[in-house]
Amino acid sequence: MAFPWIEFAGLMLAFGVGAIIPGADFAMVLRQSIAQGRRPALFTAAGVASAILVHGSYTLLGVGVIVAQSLLVFNILKWVGAAYLVWLAIAALRAPPPQPPTDLLAGPRSHGDRSAFVLGFLTNLLNPKAILFFLALFTSLVSAHTSLEIKAFYVGCMSLMLFAWFALVAVFFTTPRVRQGFFRLGRWFNRISGITFIVLAVRVAVAQRH
Repeated sequence: MAFPWIEFAGLMLAFGVGAIIPGADFAMVLRQSIAQGRRPALFTAAGVASAILVHGSYTLLGVGVIVAQSLLVFNILKWVGAAYLVWLAIAALRAPPPQPPTDLLAGPRSHGDRSAFVLGFLTNLLNPKAILFFLALFTSLVSAHTSLEIKAFYVGCMSLMLFAWFALVAVFFTTPRVRQGFFRLGRWFNRISGITFIVLAVRVAVAQRH
């Protein structure tokens, strides 16, 4: 069976457009870049990308359809995701203002690599919109005749694409000039971060199945 290059290109294009639209993942990587530095931000990006593998796996196994069609399961995931974002908002509002370290590419070691990874992983995993997004992509753009191996390859490429995008975001926002500009905001950076997470939590809470 020849590799379906047109299908692959269409899927990657649609996913790429969706990936660059700012949302909870973007807000988290940005905050990690400013408050913690480049290394934690990259691990957070890796966590976000790894969650895509989970979404892709249950979509390929058909579990995504069950979740999307079950109002109870969807609502449970929706409220857990919204609660997680509210928790992030409270943590941001209570955090001290970010202080510039000696090395602006680095950051305080209050967050280990594992914590940064889990932060990104849960931010993406607990977003119910990701379930519907994946399901819509595979339903509309991937043929039922495409083999499971090729579909798994698609998911892997999507994860790599997402990591590459958020790695670029992390690198950009940890450049000394950009990061220094955010440091000048002081406590306003935490307030803006907290409000952003609250707005995202509301968006998740009011999300509906389509």
